[in-house]
Amino acid sequence: MSSNVLTMYGGPRRVDGQGQAKVAGMVSFSDASGPAPSAVYVERELPPGGTSAYLAARRGGARSFALWADDQRRERVATVVTLSVGGGVARFQVLGAHGEVIGTLMREKALRGRGLRTRWTVHQPGGPEAVGFKGRIVWWWMWWLLLPLMTVVLVISVFDSVPGNEGGFARAPRRIRWRANGQVPLEFRSKGDKLHVHAPGVDWRLGAALIALLRSFHAGAWDSVKK
Repeated sequence: MSSNVLTMYGGPRRVDGQGQAKVAGMVSFSDASGPAPSAVYVERELPPGGTSAYLAARRGGARSFALWADDQRRERVATVVTLSVGGGVARFQVLGAHGEVIGTLMREKALRGRGLRTRWTVHQPGGPEAVGFKGRIVWWWMWWLLLPLMTVVLVISVFDSVPGNEGGFARAPRRIRWRANGQVPLEFRSKGDKLHVHAPGVDWRLGAALIALLRSFHAGAWDSVKK
């Protein structure tokens, strides 16, 4: 199955010639032959209260990101805003450069939403809802049963695993496969933390926003830094 593979990278803090900090987060696209560029740049968008206000809202599940065409913020391509949070459910909207709605994303936390696993719903205007669950239920049961052993394996594998896959087998299941009308338009693979966009009709800006959101809910999330 041919797909566009999205990968998010973080980088060191850099400044331009005027001393302005550049955008460090980047989402790359494996296939830039269509409408998608080779990369976009993503950063958290701070509220009036600055970093402390963002982190306070973040603890409740809120997120706000800006996606740029380059690392010097010359052209905004999309914005991620929080529509609502509460009861373990967070709803986000992805807007285009002119405020048009690109799509809606919803995260329902495990045991707080509608199931035992975290549920992600992706909806693009004019298309069906795609629903994905974090991990397979059988792997979750095995992971919990073997948790004492997993703790030991995790410590060892942190020092003996490929870059981007630290923790390997000992990590909690994170793979997500979205389904819509019997198809799998999107798939997040935990090895390498890559988002595979299988359906050509998925807006590339929605894909970039989705992987940024997914990575913001992982351990050591890119948007959780205090500076």
